[in-house]
Amino acid sequence: MPSLNDIRSTFLDFYARNGHTVVPSSPLVPRNDPTLMFTNSGMVQFKNCFTGEEQRDYVRATSSQKCVRAGGKHNDLDNVGYTARHHTFFEMLGNFSFGDYFKEQAIPFAWELLTKDFDIPKDRLLVTVYHTDDEAANIWKKVAGLSDDRIIRIPTNDNFWMMGPTGPCGPCTEIFFDHGDKIWGGPPGSADEDGDRFIEIWNLVFMQNEMFEDGSMRALDMQSIDTGMGLERIGALLQGKHDNYDTDLMRSLIEASANATSTDPDGPGKTHHRVIADHLRSTSFLIADGVMPSNDGRGYVLRRIMRRAMRHAHQLGAQDPLMYRLVPALVRQMGAAYPELGAAKALIEDTLLQEETRFRQTLDRGLRLLDDELGGLPDGAALPGAAAFKLYDTYGFPLDLTQDALREKGRTVDVAGFDTAMAEQKAKARASWTGSGETKDAAIWFDLADRVGSSEFLGYDTLTAEGQVQALVREGAEVPQATVGQKVQIVLNQTPFYAESGGQVGDTGEIATDTGRARITDTRRAQGLSVHSAEVVEGEIRSGQGAELRVDGARRGAVQANHSATHLLNEALRRTLGDHVAQRGSLNGPDRLRFDFSHSKALTADEIAAVEGEINAMIRQNDRVVTRVMTPDDARALGAQALFGEKYGDEVRVVSMGRRDGSGKGSDGATYSLELCGGTHVGQLGEVGLFVLLGDSASSSGVRRIEALTGEGALAHLNAQARQLADVASLLKAAPAEVVDRTRALVEERRALANEVAQLRREAAMGDASEDEREISGIRFTARKVSNVAGKDLPGMMDEMKTKLGSGVALIISDNDGKAAVAAGVTADLTARVSAVDVVKAAAGALGGKGGGGRPDMAQAGAASAEQAPAAIDAAAAVLEGK
Repeated sequence: MPSLNDIRSTFLDFYARNGHTVVPSSPLVPRNDPTLMFTNSGMVQFKNCFTGEEQRDYVRATSSQKCVRAGGKHNDLDNVGYTARHHTFFEMLGNFSFGDYFKEQAIPFAWELLTKDFDIPKDRLLVTVYHTDDEAANIWKKVAGLSDDRIIRIPTNDNFWMMGPTGPCGPCTEIFFDHGDKIWGGPPGSADEDGDRFIEIWNLVFMQNEMFEDGSMRALDMQSIDTGMGLERIGALLQGKHDNYDTDLMRSLIEASANATSTDPDGPGKTHHRVIADHLRSTSFLIADGVMPSNDGRGYVLRRIMRRAMRHAHQLGAQDPLMYRLVPALVRQMGAAYPELGAAKALIEDTLLQEETRFRQTLDRGLRLLDDELGGLPDGAALPGAAAFKLYDTYGFPLDLTQDALREKGRTVDVAGFDTAMAEQKAKARASWTGSGETKDAAIWFDLADRVGSSEFLGYDTLTAEGQVQALVREGAEVPQATVGQKVQIVLNQTPFYAESGGQVGDTGEIATDTGRARITDTRRAQGLSVHSAEVVEGEIRSGQGAELRVDGARRGAVQANHSATHLLNEALRRTLGDHVAQRGSLNGPDRLRFDFSHSKALTADEIAAVEGEINAMIRQNDRVVTRVMTPDDARALGAQALFGEKYGDEVRVVSMGRRDGSGKGSDGATYSLELCGGTHVGQLGEVGLFVLLGDSASSSGVRRIEALTGEGALAHLNAQARQLADVASLLKAAPAEVVDRTRALVEERRALANEVAQLRREAAMGDASEDEREISGIRFTARKVSNVAGKDLPGMMDEMKTKLGSGVALIISDNDGKAAVAAGVTADLTARVSAVDVVKAAAGALGGKGGGGRPDMAQAGAASAEQAPAAIDAAAAVLEGK
């Protein structure tokens, strides 16, 4: 009896012998289709090959693709464990042709593999075809010798595949196995087709058409093949089973579950073992492909699958976490075919253990609540939606988990009531939510924040400190250690590293422990935690270790200079432009600053000079920057401005800098800038060094954006400008002070010469032009072909031609550097009858060009070549016929 691993190998080897490239399975998270939650078929990774968007170095491929269907459109979760052939995870065997072979080879390949390599009796096979696909039906007759009654024509979309509402599509042929008359059911297309006697084992899609929005189709230039055969289904058939869960691979996982729980694999807990075996595969492969349990998106689906399996383990009587203990059995069965499973074994085990440990803490309480709710209901009554929602909201029970628990009791859930309760909760959340900015993997940070508390920031006073590594997060999951070359996110109990906020970028630097060293590349906030993005450069970093922390002081200093300058800029703009100025965003990095503010028009040169001069005056004061902590109300009473987008708690930091007069610090009323700010700043304004405003631009409607430099960057910019000015002065043989006047004179001289040259070219072209004059429908028509005249010079020539015509239509075709420029003109007395736009479009079309436009009296167009000028002239003349 062949194992599922043998069957997989036989399939791939067969197609490899027949010229196909064996392509590894793509990840379960699709790389090329954001519309899919998970990879759900073998063709997903080849989608762009079928559409022609991607070219690979092969035109025949075969694969065994890992697939998950447990969310969105393709969701088999509810049926898993209760039926013979539903799975959340399955393998899809497939062969593909991208414009190479088609039906005449795809069908013989399938027949040979099934009847020879797999040795399936020919008389037990029958097929379906799309009812109009005579070609496929005839090939089946020729290759397999099937009679008409074993080639069933299906007129529905069951045998017509579509990639979407529009795009590639085509008929398909499905291959069925007849399990015999001892099992109820009829052939496909019959009234009893839902029975289990005739089971589909393979689907061959003939991608031959393209569907358009109006429902019309055309034949594709590149006709392709896409097939899919579920490994579990063909495995059950070849192993003489009628249930996928009785195959060797699934049976080994079921027995591992039974051994771990000391229960009978075929006893009362049979369904529980089947659910666990299936869900072990989907959860493990999802984690191996980078999906981590969370409260939204793919992570939420993963968590639902995990918790469903964990509830079934609980029903088997498992007192401790079970799922993680089954991972070795899965790796033994599938690790050879999918090496990523073995590589992620530790991560899978840790994730399953952590999730099941957390979930078991609430499972008992949730099930007790469910029993209490059921106890007050009449026999057979549905569970109220509000109760199901309470289980979800309080205990983390997804709806399908509650439905699964009730299914065993012969009950259902009031789904409409659940949806109503969910909608009410979302409405309340929307009403109180002001926006967050949390990332898609926020769940891990919520969990960590609950466990370890927020990180204490020490960076106002020091750039070095000691701390403790409280957690390491890699690819969305907590890990015990990180080694050389690995990128990891580090959470510390206290840190001098500033986390990006309020426009100030996060700090970089270094963290060192007794066993390793890591380079900090960024620091960000997540649920009150300072999260340090790092790359381990020496040894390893372990959770729980003490660490020495060192911020990159030079970089922090540059960032602080730009941040402090932003405060000065905000006030200088308000004083120069008016009190309507309000901050709309900022970015303070080590190399420059960016500041968005409300203002409706560009700054004048005088305004820019005033802002720049005022800020540099504040810097030269070299006044001390003072920070005080107070309540928000006290800060507002002082007149402190709030930074755009910042959140404030019970206490705020108020940063004051500069003096409005030169007589000393004085009262707050004399302070130049006073703002609420949680960022870091220079100690003395002189540390900013120098401020250079590079200019302003429009950011959005009513918002301007300024970019500026400080310190060494500003000085380098001014030095570069001085060098450029000296170079220009040298080229002009003038003193730097004379450069502007000298340049202006040269520009005017060049403009005059350009006009003179253009006029000479027009005259020369008119003199050398070939001319065609006709009278058409009483309209004088003259056309000229000229050479080496740019399109921008044609309007002047056209005006001269129209003047000479007095009344008529003129056409000019210029052969300029191998390309054509076309102009048409109509005298004023004829524009009511003829439009120059129609004339020029006709001429350009004859030259192979597209479009053209202008006014009724003058229009222009372009084309790739002027070789067909006579035809273009005739096309323009044809426009006048009948006018």
